[in-house]
Amino acid sequence: MKTTFRAIAAILVVASLVLITSCKRQQPSAGGGSGAGAGSGGGKGGGTGHKEQWVIGMSQCNLGEPWRVQMNEDIKKAAAEHPRIKLILKDAQNKSEAQQAQTKEFISQGVDLIIISPKEARPLTQPVADAIDKGIPVIVLDRKVEGDKYTCFIGADNVKIGREAGKHLVKLLGGKGNVVELKGLMTSTPGQERHNGFMEGLAGSELKIVFDADCQWLEPNASKEMNSALSRLEKIDAVYAHNDPSAHGAFLAAKQEGKGREKTIKFIGIDALPHEGVRYVKEGIMTATFQYPTGGKEAIDVAMKILKGEKVEKNITLGTMIYTAENVEKGGETIQ
Repeated sequence: MKTTFRAIAAILVVASLVLITSCKRQQPSAGGGSGAGAGSGGGKGGGTGHKEQWVIGMSQCNLGEPWRVQMNEDIKKAAAEHPRIKLILKDAQNKSEAQQAQTKEFISQGVDLIIISPKEARPLTQPVADAIDKGIPVIVLDRKVEGDKYTCFIGADNVKIGREAGKHLVKLLGGKGNVVELKGLMTSTPGQERHNGFMEGLAGSELKIVFDADCQWLEPNASKEMNSALSRLEKIDAVYAHNDPSAHGAFLAAKQEGKGREKTIKFIGIDALPHEGVRYVKEGIMTATFQYPTGGKEAIDVAMKILKGEKVEKNITLGTMIYTAENVEKGGETIQ
């Protein structure tokens, strides 16, 4: 009996030790969790700081404009500084339907964050809202969507830029003259705002818009429209183009006309890329260009904050500068 009792007691002791050891192994560490659930936080875009890789989908409305090519380059360069980012870039080739499909594809893929630079506001409003409803944060870059169902908008103040362009022309022309306005895509918010701001800048002057056309941001379209303006109008004092390629296209049309009017017309544009608008000012082709930052670096900076669960501003307004013959060699002048 004693032998049997000792054997049973020994078995119980061993079983207790095994149970204690097992409990210790299952107890979570002070770091707060292990296994598949660790570091997942509260869904996409919030508290995902422990994730090994973040997938960011970027939908660019088109790559036919040098400014948008630069935006993509700025995004890629900024993303390359973060090894945990996997960047998927898509080109909608200037089609809202393609951009809608790309956004839906990003949602179905379950990306961690979407950056979108819309072709037009209305067609992209619902796809962006759908992403938000699925818990995917969305950074809207450059062109807005309707409403406020997005995570963050980043862009410059287009009304302010248009207004400053108008005021600059009023000063250059002494308060009166004939102006050709070569607009960007007028179903996009930058096109509308750059026009509205320009009209504010002209208020109270005798400057008249004698010809205008929607050039959809494209240089060949601007050249074609400028040819029409030149054939109809004997007196053109200035061209206000919603982007630098359009201003350059207008200059080339005036030069090809062969009457020397490219030397007397003031050409004003927007974008101020170093290899484009700023160079045109240095070469005397353009009278002035206003900077419109791409926001590419800022988009990645904000994306990183969102993915780490940090709060970000709903709307981020980027600054602008003016480049003229007088200040271009000094790096331009900041507009307050």
